[in-house]
Amino acid sequence: MISYEEAIGIITSKGKFYIDLGLERISDVLNLLGNPQDDIKCIHVAGTNGKGSVCAMIERILRETGYKTGLYTSPHIWDYTERIQICGKNIPKEVFAEYVEKILACGIHLTEFEILTIMMFLYFKEKGVEVAVIETGLGGRLDATNVIKKNLCSIITQIDLDHTDRLGDTKDKIAYEKAGIIKPNCPVITSMGYEAIRDKADECSSMFIMVSPFVPEKFVNALSLKGRHQIDNLALVVTAINYLFKDINDDIIINGLKKVKHPCRFEYIKDKNLIIDACHNPNGVLALRENLDLYYPNQQRRFVFGALRRKDYKKMMEILFRDGDEIYFNEFDYPDACTYDDLKNDCIYESKKYMNSNILTSDKLNIICGSFYMIGGMNI
Repeated sequence: MISYEEAIGIITSKGKFYIDLGLERISDVLNLLGNPQDDIKCIHVAGTNGKGSVCAMIERILRETGYKTGLYTSPHIWDYTERIQICGKNIPKEVFAEYVEKILACGIHLTEFEILTIMMFLYFKEKGVEVAVIETGLGGRLDATNVIKKNLCSIITQIDLDHTDRLGDTKDKIAYEKAGIIKPNCPVITSMGYEAIRDKADECSSMFIMVSPFVPEKFVNALSLKGRHQIDNLALVVTAINYLFKDINDDIIINGLKKVKHPCRFEYIKDKNLIIDACHNPNGVLALRENLDLYYPNQQRRFVFGALRRKDYKKMMEILFRDGDEIYFNEFDYPDACTYDDLKNDCIYESKKYMNSNILTSDKLNIICGSFYMIGGMNI
């Protein structure tokens, strides 16, 4: 039996950025393991931004109702086990290691995300999860999670330009990839009116439910997650719950929303006067900028920012920074991470290299933002 540390070493040795989209390999392994995904009732969520928040809200409301819930999200922030949860508890490390060994014994080469996705299906099936809320990893049509043959519903959140090298260089092309999670005779709920989504719903004879960004104030006030952008996400959540679960009343929804936790998404730490936000693309950065202007319009700002080279970090910085901001760039240890010089050379404002958290004094509003991988490695 391998240890958890050995299991992590094995799956990460396959390459952090080894992405090979397609369903053939994972389907072959799942078939060898009895196709556990076919026995799980799931809500499948895709989108460029907001899908993690939508998943977190739905799972917490369902748990409040008494359902045995599964939650599958990515990436993690501190530990791989965060990605696979039952009723809010991470998969145990010894179980994680056991599943890695079992999956690799099938003898078929898999990517890191495929291994994790198979593990999730096996774990949820074994533990009798009643409803699983599953976030896609990349895109939708060819994402490993899309081995699901049917679902309770598909949800498509905000769409923006991200991963354009793999998903296409226009929002219409990206919408086509996201729409790939729509299943025959299973409803799709979205706030995105792209033709590709409508066409896929028609092709699958699936009900197309278009959601407007309006939510009763009682739900907005209850939500523990802050940020104006969460209203769009909340509209999708309330619509999905009301459509799928007639037994869940408004009081249960409100109680669930009060208890939602989704770390590092416009998260405020009061004693450090600190915002942490893993806004890793221009659309996410725009939401952060708007929320800072809304909630903290008069505070001077100190930024610690880091990004991956494959992101449009120049545009992110153009949106984020203003004259007078104190700017630090974090050169974190991760494959494909921007160096200090990468960021400095593309930023029109004066900047310094981030060295340690001693600079995060409460005289200014501190904002740590950018890559999930940077935040996970920081000692804050």
